[in-house]
Amino acid sequence: MARNYTARMNDSTPESQLVQSSQSQFVQWLREVAPYVHAHRGKTFVVGFGGELIEAGRLTALVHDLSLLHAMGIRLVLVHGSRPQVQAQLALRGAEGRFVHGVRITDAAALECAKEASGEIRLDIEAAFSQGLPNTPMAHAQVRVVSGNFVTARPLGILDGVDYQHTGVVRKVDADAIRFTLGANSIVLASPLGFSPTGEAFNLTMEDVATSIAVALKADKLIFVADIDGVRDRAGTLHPELSMAQADRLLAAADVDSDAAYNLNFLLRACRGGVARAHIIPYALDGGVLIELFTHDGVGTMISTEDIESMREATVEDVGGIIKLLEPLEADGTLVKRPRELIEREIERFTVLEHDGVIYGCAALYPFTDAKMGEMAAVTVHPAYQNYGDGERLMKRIEARARAAGLAKLFVLTTRTSHWFLKRGFTLASVDELPIERQRLYNWQRRSQVLIKQLG
Repeated sequence: MARNYTARMNDSTPESQLVQSSQSQFVQWLREVAPYVHAHRGKTFVVGFGGELIEAGRLTALVHDLSLLHAMGIRLVLVHGSRPQVQAQLALRGAEGRFVHGVRITDAAALECAKEASGEIRLDIEAAFSQGLPNTPMAHAQVRVVSGNFVTARPLGILDGVDYQHTGVVRKVDADAIRFTLGANSIVLASPLGFSPTGEAFNLTMEDVATSIAVALKADKLIFVADIDGVRDRAGTLHPELSMAQADRLLAAADVDSDAAYNLNFLLRACRGGVARAHIIPYALDGGVLIELFTHDGVGTMISTEDIESMREATVEDVGGIIKLLEPLEADGTLVKRPRELIEREIERFTVLEHDGVIYGCAALYPFTDAKMGEMAAVTVHPAYQNYGDGERLMKRIEARARAAGLAKLFVLTTRTSHWFLKRGFTLASVDELPIERQRLYNWQRRSQVLIKQLG
């Protein structure tokens, strides 16, 4: 086996090179998503999706992705909607659906249709999770889905003279029962129906049920897989990330359309109730949930209780992330190799860029106080996140730290990126212009270019 593998590695045919390139890309991708896998394991996600997703034939693809999340140790609560299915049931009976301000008036006929639609959808979802065909994402999957009367409801009542009859809102969630079920390694499935203590049934919205469950569980994420691609303002600009304050301002200014505003209000309610992150992901994008959870940029819109992207001074907990970031550039000779012990000793010199717990950029400042100069070193941004101005942000942060330390000049040594620094105010200089201590450490074999910038 070893000889055959060696032979394949030495094969220089185009086909072999293509295979090796594909393998390399796969390994690189798997390593890049590993931090997200570690971050999400053991967390609780509530995922809500409308009946429109099912009607569009997207259920099987979503189930494949959710099964993968389950296999990674993520605890899942699913809440389905049924609006188009209820409409179809009413049409079969020759009845029409009635809505006021987008809310269904659920009469006796509509309630029966809601029960039938939810029952059929629940069976379809359970069947989808029971698949195990070879050569599919469900091969070897053993997923247990548990439904139950987890939601107590009350009538919406009469609003502005309109009697909504059997339309209800969530009154209480049996969080303990849901946690127990999740603890048994099962996926919890909830329908948009609730029951009163007297046994009366109410038709609820998927968004209300999912939000209420997420708040009751203090879930780590609430995810709506929706028929919109995120939150867009009136100018059509998609907002990939919003803080709660930014989302509130968009709503107050009526700068989003009605569909986005509807979803956004529920997401904000979840965040105010203790859910750390809330997402809108378009169901039209195959694999949208995976892209959102396991890539830096994601898709759709995420609402967070705090700024998820931060630039800060590094701590010892960041050493591993910095090493992983620097290793590829050290391997190809762009940067001088720094042993782990050295980074640990000098960790206070580093500034890092962090996104959702992942270090994706760094830079370091080494002051030479007597010469009133500082060296900016290890300026790195992960290739997947470049061209967004993060390198310049790091440079400005290092410049600010240098000024605060009383330094008048900043210098860099580089073998490959001099043009980047020249465009940002650095000028070419000689080794003799470096501080004496740094001149003694200059590596004449690397012959790095010296660039210096005056700090105003």
